[in-house]
Amino acid sequence: MPPSLPPIADKHLPALLAAMPKAVLHIHVEGSLEPEMIFQLAQRNDIPLPYASVQELRSAYAFTNLQSFLDLYYQGAGVLQKEEDFYDLALAYLARAAMDNVVHVEMFFDPQTHTARGVAMETVVHGLARACRDAQAMHGISASLILSFLRHLSEREAFETLEQALPLREHFIGVGLDSSELGHPPEKFERVFARCGELGLHRVAHAGEEGPPAYIWQALDLLHAERIDHGVQAVHDAALMERLARERIPLTVCPLSNQKLQVFPDLRDHNLKALLDAGLVATVNSDDPAYFGGYTNENLRQVFAATGMHAGHAWQLAANSFDASFAPAADKARWHAQLGAVFERFATR
Repeated sequence: MPPSLPPIADKHLPALLAAMPKAVLHIHVEGSLEPEMIFQLAQRNDIPLPYASVQELRSAYAFTNLQSFLDLYYQGAGVLQKEEDFYDLALAYLARAAMDNVVHVEMFFDPQTHTARGVAMETVVHGLARACRDAQAMHGISASLILSFLRHLSEREAFETLEQALPLREHFIGVGLDSSELGHPPEKFERVFARCGELGLHRVAHAGEEGPPAYIWQALDLLHAERIDHGVQAVHDAALMERLARERIPLTVCPLSNQKLQVFPDLRDHNLKALLDAGLVATVNSDDPAYFGGYTNENLRQVFAATGMHAGHAWQLAANSFDASFAPAADKARWHAQLGAVFERFATR
């Protein structure tokens, strides 16, 4: 927290968390597909569902690990068929994010989840990109797209996906790596990420959620990732922690996701505070909020209540989210100023 700001009373912390501007850097747009929209799109596209009601579907969201979640996640994505479906999905998420005072989003999408079902790459990207443009005008929120490769698929398929996407290069700013982590180390995609680097794309990668610290090292040294998505297992490697802090490599942490997938079954044991206190550029994000029970502010509210973090941590998380983004420097400066103004307002209460 800036030394010029006086302390903020604990009773104001929940309201401060909600009010402060923030960026979200770890959100899978397909993971924002709420049960209500699944039923809506299934009806629009004449797709039968194995659930009788929204409540029955929501009750199926009981996960024991990452794979059990992914099985349902991919099933839900099957209702996305037309450009309008992707537009509606992304616009609904961005409207919801704006309600949480999110000012900027860098949003993952998984084209292979859709092209494998016969949906054209252009259908996916054009729908999402149009929603990003409209959300700026409608909700004052900026949004960019990051194309993610599915790590449980092959290197060859990742290269094919990249080639399919290149004619649409203007619509996405970078590439990521997601899906089943265990058994699929980052090194599997070293050549794909090297090609993306040659093309000038930003590179990020999921590593160190369920996988070991060695996966984070690989993401940094072989994929040249600029951010690590999750990264919570870094605490088990002192040398890695020192490097992450020294090089200011951001971690996009997702507390409720970690809890739901049993990485930290009890949120009181989450290591977000330890990461911040060690000087790491950690951020808070919502991952797949429709499935994990909380958008950005709910992640903040619950992890602060569970771990006893204070207003200084809140300021650091918001500031980190701006610094870790790929947004222009002028935008970052404006958001920092907005953050300072919110803290000044709460400090006088």
